[in-house]
Amino acid sequence: MAGLLRDESVTPGLPSCGEAGVPGGAGGPGLAEDVAAVRQVLADSDEPTIVVAHSYGGIVTAAAASGVPSVRHLLLISSYLPEVGQSLSDFGDGGPAPFLDVDSAAGTFGVRPELLVDSFLQDCDTDVQSQAADHLARQSVQVTGQPVGAAAWHDIPSTYLVCAQDLGTPARLQREYAQRAGRVLELDAGHHPFLSQPAAVRDLLLSL
Repeated sequence: MAGLLRDESVTPGLPSCGEAGVPGGAGGPGLAEDVAAVRQVLADSDEPTIVVAHSYGGIVTAAAASGVPSVRHLLLISSYLPEVGQSLSDFGDGGPAPFLDVDSAAGTFGVRPELLVDSFLQDCDTDVQSQAADHLARQSVQVTGQPVGAAAWHDIPSTYLVCAQDLGTPARLQREYAQRAGRVLELDAGHHPFLSQPAAVRDLLLSL
């Protein structure tokens, strides 16, 4: 999808995933640093902006987009809409998902490479599937328990895109999370529709 909207989009790196040059893990960057990184990108532009939040990105966006005048709409894709005081650990069925590997000693977690395709990319082209493991990153486990201090979806119009074939975050849970959004749409796609159906996601963004 980034290729289809290359000149109009920015993808901030998340420090908790090691994308700011500092390894994630115990004592490393957490949710606050992720929020600051995204908020800085939003604050650097006064152009009308749509924030696209995917999966954990909904936790970050809840705080990062709050009170930013340029943000006109939130698009949440198979994501979370936390209330103030909620954290990532408040969502889901309880306990770590079977496709996650948690390293308590290092303070990180990540997707098990052998389960990546079947859990998240089953509807993607084979070339996407074959390259996916190269993009895996481990994330600081502390982000799972750190609460958000704002809930942007209270004040900013929002659309939730339910990915009906998502095997990582089941559609029944997405529909539950989506009840907080202003509008709900569904797409017959897995966890990463911007990889499996990029044109559909682009067209949705342009319609907003």
